[in-house]
Amino acid sequence: QVQLVESGGGLVQPGGSLTLSCAASGIPFNFYAMNWYRQAPGKEREFVAGISSANDPGISITTSYLDSVKGRFTISRDNAKNMVYLQMNSLEPEDTAVYYCMGRRYPSEYWGQGTQVTVSS
Repeated sequence: QVQLVESGGGLVQPGGSLTLSCAASGIPFNFYAMNWYRQAPGKEREFVAGISSANDPGISITTSYLDSVKGRFTISRDNAKNMVYLQMNSLEPEDTAVYYCMGRRYPSEYWGQGTQVTVSS
């Protein structure tokens, strides 16, 4: 059974930081590209950050980001623990959303249930 379980969300003041975690099980984690998406109230789900698979030690891992989070958010993965993280700094009210972890290895795609991040004073 595949499971992606997010944690680390919460309420934070503008300018603050949070680190989201996603624990994966039931998949060959190294073979999966991992991503974070978010969905704000009344808006469509959007891509936030992605990190490539780690199954080939001869190929460097690459990351990508939504323009509005570049320089503030950092995605990383720990293959030994089957974990992916999203370090979020300088948070803004516009970052308020439910954040979802997603793993992809074509044609398979799995989603977590989401964790709420609220940025407010």
